[in-house]
Amino acid sequence: MCYDIKASLEAQLKRAERRGDSEAADQIRQQLLPQTDLPLYHASGFSHPRMLIYTDMSPQYPLVATWGLLPHWVRDWEQGHKLWNKTLNARGETIFEKPSFRRAAQNNRCLIYVDGFYEHHHHKGKTYPYYIYRRDGNPMVFAGLYSDWADPETGEVLTTFSIVTTEGNPMMARIHNNPKLAGPRMPLILPEALADQWLAPLEDELDQKALQELIRSFPQDALAAHTVAKLRGKGYAGNLPGISEEVLYPELA
Repeated sequence: MCYDIKASLEAQLKRAERRGDSEAADQIRQQLLPQTDLPLYHASGFSHPRMLIYTDMSPQYPLVATWGLLPHWVRDWEQGHKLWNKTLNARGETIFEKPSFRRAAQNNRCLIYVDGFYEHHHHKGKTYPYYIYRRDGNPMVFAGLYSDWADPETGEVLTTFSIVTTEGNPMMARIHNNPKLAGPRMPLILPEALADQWLAPLEDELDQKALQELIRSFPQDALAAHTVAKLRGKGYAGNLPGISEEVLYPELA
């Protein structure tokens, strides 16, 4: 699962800036940034933050999208509001089967650039948050699905997205040990060289099979993790720059 992330503007602009187009980057800062909730030092998906995503229709220039996918068939905002807490994540193994995701999996895939994500570890009845990030310091590229939903009452079109997840690697198995879950999960992190493949259009079943082969755990050797301050309850400091800094818990030693 992936319900808590860190996403700086620098990470979110990584793809747009890779072509060296400073004018486009400035345009994004001036026009799109005010429409988002960036920077997100810590954000829970349940707060439905507005971020930048890169879509198959706009692979180099991002769009503003809200976390929590609303399928096209949602009839009104009341139904959508009940649904979008359940569509923050999409299990990669079943995205072509589930009604909420199969249309997006076929036609509307996206990339989300983040600094890292947070996950909770269970130990003797308590939970301890970890921050997970790339060891080389580069942003993570999450595979996602998106949907444009039109509110029938106002006509407003809302772009929403879900983060695709996959089986957790051995490091995540140690961290993400929720006893209520069948096994560890983690976001689908794509190597930069394979990111464009996630956005490529599907032409036939062979393409779908190739896409599904991208759904695999990211190598644990490329990741690092450390415990951080509480992300829930009284001890939570909020969306502040230092929230991802290491905090040691003696009971975990």
